[in-house]
Amino acid sequence: MINERSAIQLIFQSMISLGLIFVLWCAVVFSLTFGTPWVSFGGQHFLGDPRTYWMLDDVAIYQPLQRAGAVVAPGFPGMLFMGYQAMFAVITPALISGAFVDRMRFGTYCIFITVWLFVVYAPLGYWNWGGGWMFQMGAWDFAGGMVVHESAGFSALGALLALGPRKRPPNPRTISPHSVPLVVTGTAMLWFGWFGFNGGSALAIGGLATIAFVNTQIAPACAMITWVLLDWFMKLKYTGRKPTLLGACSGAVCGLVVITPCAGFVQPHMAMVAGVSGALICWSCTYMNVWYSGLDDACDTVSIHGLGGFLGTIYVGIMSDPPECASDSPPRWCANPHTCTRTWDQVRIQTICAFVSAGYAVTATYIILKLFFACGIGKLTRHDEQVDCQDWQEFGEVAYRRTEPEGPYEYVPMAASDTESDTENTDKRSLSVAMVEKDAFAGHARPNASVL
Repeated sequence: MINERSAIQLIFQSMISLGLIFVLWCAVVFSLTFGTPWVSFGGQHFLGDPRTYWMLDDVAIYQPLQRAGAVVAPGFPGMLFMGYQAMFAVITPALISGAFVDRMRFGTYCIFITVWLFVVYAPLGYWNWGGGWMFQMGAWDFAGGMVVHESAGFSALGALLALGPRKRPPNPRTISPHSVPLVVTGTAMLWFGWFGFNGGSALAIGGLATIAFVNTQIAPACAMITWVLLDWFMKLKYTGRKPTLLGACSGAVCGLVVITPCAGFVQPHMAMVAGVSGALICWSCTYMNVWYSGLDDACDTVSIHGLGGFLGTIYVGIMSDPPECASDSPPRWCANPHTCTRTWDQVRIQTICAFVSAGYAVTATYIILKLFFACGIGKLTRHDEQVDCQDWQEFGEVAYRRTEPEGPYEYVPMAASDTESDTENTDKRSLSVAMVEKDAFAGHARPNASVL
């Protein structure tokens, strides 16, 4: 979805999360998220004790995870539960990075996601899944609507507000996705993997995993169709009134996000409603975000993940099974008996927690980055600094090699008197391009880095 000159950057930011976040998770963040209560006020718990599972101590390999003598997740080994939850922690900072492409240097990004994991993810995870105050209040989040998607989407909003408008050259070119087929490939892999996130959140094989699995297919299918139809027939100032493959991918991801917090609580027909309504709202927000907000959300992280997670969290109270599913003898068709049901009180609880999660993520992320900038860390204030964040300048690598450059840039011509062999000419020409890549940007003559 981004320019090819930034492809390595975005891939690397996701890749490093798999290493850095997992190590931190195993060392201490798992304890902060699922440990015994450590920070509490008035009987409400806010953070786990980092000593509970420090360096995975007391995380059973063959027995279920226990905390203070009570089983946390019955039915499978504690080490498996730890590894499964780690994947949620790994993917969340990677989602944020899609919002600020070319806006943050790699070193600053690594420091940022480290601090963010402790300040934002661990508290939100504990509040919802670790027995914190939201759980005590009666809030439900089946597979990460608040913990993953709201935290990522609204943290992206906080980051964009802290970074300010993107600095652009005098005559910017419209940048379209450099490879729509790769977007489709990524969406397909994401959709397939989402069955593991949502179905696996049942923590058992059976009917609950089945209904979560089915809803994870139905909602994005409906959302994808809705998004394509909106692209095709909605006549607004900046719409092309054409069905787009990129729009289909955006709709599918939107549906996956919306159904995540309620996948194990709703019937399939409600999943359809969630997919359609979520796509309508997120499509409208994406349109406003792109053309009117000035936020420059590079991969629609705010409008799809943030807003989608927010909507899905509220949908838990609106679309869950009716109250009879909480009775002593629930009907056989109930999705998740004796848990969450559709009541006004549940809608109130879910709405409060959705707003608190969004507000906390925005505020905490904004403060983190402002403190970074106050300490002289990481803010790129000029367009040439943002260009220097791209693949070749930052990493010395490019995503694609070509024999000829693309775009408005040209190779530096070789002198007519050169008599070297064809191979030597090619090497010398590449060297000349590299020299211009390094030195000639002041005159806006930078060649396409992808030829290197």
